[in-house]
Amino acid sequence: MALGFALIMINSQAQDQDDDVPPVQDPKVRNKIQAARIAYITDQLELTPEEAERFWPIYREFAEKRRGIRQELKVAKQNPDPNKTPEQHEKDLVDKQFDVKQKELNLEKDYSVKLLKVISAQKLRTLPDAERRFRQIILEQIQRRQLQQEQQRTLRDQTQKKLQDRNN
Repeated sequence: MALGFALIMINSQAQDQDDDVPPVQDPKVRNKIQAARIAYITDQLELTPEEAERFWPIYREFAEKRRGIRQELKVAKQNPDPNKTPEQHEKDLVDKQFDVKQKELNLEKDYSVKLLKVISAQKLRTLPDAERRFRQIILEQIQRRQLQQEQQRTLRDQTQKKLQDRNN
């Protein structure tokens, strides 16, 4: 039972980070990531121009609905019922996680029927892996940029300290 609960919590945390695009405040950056995502998934699925034209509107609708479903869990986590104990809140969250998973599964089933009218089953089966790989690429780039920024700050701080030491 404890292992099952731990797996649910880990999966839910992964889902929090599993949105189509990492949370980015700058609209220009978000648009660049979206454009790169479209290009990457189109390439990975080997969509023809005709398939891509029909695929992306359906997929965008699916992704928006999936985001809304996931938002339900985030809201539930952030807004505990003041009339419930922390233990009751945690139990409610476990139930909500199952509810969200079921809603996502139902959504995937509904949209797979729609997408199968546009792309082959093989391409549809490739989609989750392409999404996962794209997210991993973006996360690695973000981490790499953060590391570079930290290194630049460290170098700048060291240079400033040397200048201060020289002036004293």
